[in-house]
Amino acid sequence: MTPKRPLRLPLRPVAFLGEVLIVTTAMFGGRHRFRTKDLAQVLADCGARAVPIVIVVNLLVGAILAFVGAVQLVKFGAGIYVADLVGIAVAREMAAIITAVVMAGRTGAAFAAEIATMQSNEEVDALEVLGLHPVNFLVLPRVMALLAMMPLLYVYGCVTGLLGGMVVAGGMLDISPAAYLDRTLEALDWSHLGLGFAKSFVFGAMIGMVGSYFGLYAQRNAAGVGVATTSAVVTCIVAIIVIDAIFAICANALGI
Repeated sequence: MTPKRPLRLPLRPVAFLGEVLIVTTAMFGGRHRFRTKDLAQVLADCGARAVPIVIVVNLLVGAILAFVGAVQLVKFGAGIYVADLVGIAVAREMAAIITAVVMAGRTGAAFAAEIATMQSNEEVDALEVLGLHPVNFLVLPRVMALLAMMPLLYVYGCVTGLLGGMVVAGGMLDISPAAYLDRTLEALDWSHLGLGFAKSFVFGAMIGMVGSYFGLYAQRNAAGVGVATTSAVVTCIVAIIVIDAIFAICANALGI
């Protein structure tokens, strides 16, 4: 029997994406091979344990947006429109992007390091010997966990971003919380929130797959773990910006 030749580097991401799509389709048909306990553990790590850092970062981002907007808008006597600026910016862009960047540095790096360590210890080879496909057993629960948790973290990011803007607007412009919330609700609509939700889903799937990809194809030594972790974070951050630009172009073309 002729041994299978390894894929060339440019074909690896395409083949990996195809494998993820195949095992995901099989999962919806009830043919998954990962443990429910592993999925629950990854869900807890991507969800509850990530909430504090997501809240802190988005709160500060909302406050910064409100501060910059207040400094400029107060010159024209339009300070109340700080609520519009913060609400739309947070819902459409910042909550999804900042949350994704945080998760890329926190969770994507952890996925890459964990799987790369398993690769260096030949644990991935042991799974294959036992008949367990690494993409099905290791990658799929991580991608599913981020798909489930990223929209929830986006909601936390929106709420805390608006809260940060409200605190700054009240302190600098003496805008009451009731007036700020009323103006925010008037400025926001479901298209802004829907766009943010769509971005959070795509970012979640991308972070899970990129982190797992670099872990699976890491070199089998200690240096390979570090290289895989760094490559996963850098690739995720660049991909987040590129995907956000694509969303912006599509939203502009559709008039959203």
